Amino acid sequence: MTDLAVTREGGILRLRLDRPDSLNSASPEMVERLAVTLEEAVTDDTVRVVHLTGEGRAFCSGADLSGLDPDRVADGSAMALANRAIRAITTLDKPVLAAVNGPAAGFGCAIALACDLVVAHPSASFSLSFTRLGLMPDGATTATVAASIGRARAMRMALLAEKLEAAEAYLAGLVSHVTTEDTYDDVVEALLGKLEAGAPLALAATKKAVNAATIPHLEAAMEAEHRGQSLLARTKDVVEGVTAFLERRSAVFRGE
Repeated sequence: MTDLAVTREGGILRLRLDRPDSLNSASPEMVERLAVTLEEAVTDDTVRVVHLTGEGRAFCSGADLSGLDPDRVADGSAMALANRAIRAITTLDKPVLAAVNGPAAGFGCAIALACDLVVAHPSASFSLSFTRLGLMPDGATTATVAASIGRARAMRMALLAEKLEAAEAYLAGLVSHVTTEDTYDDVVEALLGKLEAGAPLALAATKKAVNAATIPHLEAAMEAEHRGQSLLARTKDVVEGVTAFLERRSAVFRGE
């Protein structure tokens, strides 16, 4: 089981995060399959655009905490896999459109914001909930969020774990489109059709240039997140944060 549904329609590669019972929480299998599929798309000239969305009422609720292995976080293997998926999105020489159909939290937010266009359904929301677990933002969000909405607003999202609803995220510049409930599907399909019909070499060059200008330190950010997260995973605060989340109570952090 890969937790990722993959289909093709013409030049559109459709990827659907497929764990609706857990609000599409990101299992290692899902993240690896996402990375591999996008890496394979690099050499597939028939793929013109990638459509990424979630099954059910959420886009992605973040990492699968029920299966979280602190040792994998501490040794950096979980971060390496997460960064591989983000890198696969940002370096793919084809546009990737995230259709955010509900909450995008933690690493789910990171996946969405790594995409080139982000279409938000009215029920969508975006949050960096890492500090509530005693962790720091990862998935390159220390770079992508600040590049989109500026340092001050990025600090609010990261330090305070503030959630942005769809309309607010659009006004802040975090996402490219916001729709009504009735127009969501039509807007997504119209954009996919336009990108599919676009000049592939021009789109590839444009994506590369915009990313180089706006997130030039993406690799450095992922490396810093990797180091920081690996250290934090060894702390008692993370054990308390994850335990409190699973027990649905407020965490009590002691800086240990």
